Amino acid sequence: MLSKSEKQFSILFLIIVLIELLTGQIESLENVHYIAKPAIVISLIFLFVKTSESIPKTIKNKTLLALLFSVLGDILLMLVEQSLHFFTLGLVAFLTAHIMYILVFLKHRNLQKSPIGFIALLLVYAASLFYFLNGNLGDMLIPVIIYMLVILGMATSAYLRKDKVNILSYGLVFLGALFFLISDSILALNKFYEPLAYSNISIMVTYALAQYLIVIGILKLKED
Repeated sequence: MLSKSEKQFSILFLIIVLIELLTGQIESLENVHYIAKPAIVISLIFLFVKTSESIPKTIKNKTLLALLFSVLGDILLMLVEQSLHFFTLGLVAFLTAHIMYILVFLKHRNLQKSPIGFIALLLVYAASLFYFLNGNLGDMLIPVIIYMLVILGMATSAYLRKDKVNILSYGLVFLGALFFLISDSILALNKFYEPLAYSNISIMVTYALAQYLIVIGILKLKED
């Protein structure tokens, strides 16, 4: 399943995530936290650049843009306590990252597969989430709705790769997209509904898994 280099990277990636989780809980290690959090996706960028030689150039470039905008989003969200504007800017950065992923996934869209059933499930999920968020969004109502629609589009485009890529690539990317949806949902509930216990840990674990699975899944296109 994983190549030797991917297995070695996975150990390093796990260590980086654990460092981020640890330093995120200890105030005296805050400076390390500011390095460890963006290092999660930065490490994936290095892996992708190193091992994506046979990936088509358009897919490679858009994936790198998605990862770069994710790093930017990570940095901006760490600065939210200094200004609420950083949250909006972080939202825009991740919105752009999701759009890049959508463009990557649609390169292998299965035109024979109908998304209607899956979209219906996502809309029920989104409506349930919005029920809890709606009363507290204020000026963020429209941006949050736009963001929700884009991430639902990202999950749908990952779903539509079925039978157009190998099963490993499809499964990893699709699972990663779902983890991204879960991570952003926890973040939204924690910010706009009520503080959730251990939210920092659950958000970061699901986010790290999402990015890891998507990147490894795209790299598995080499095995087609």
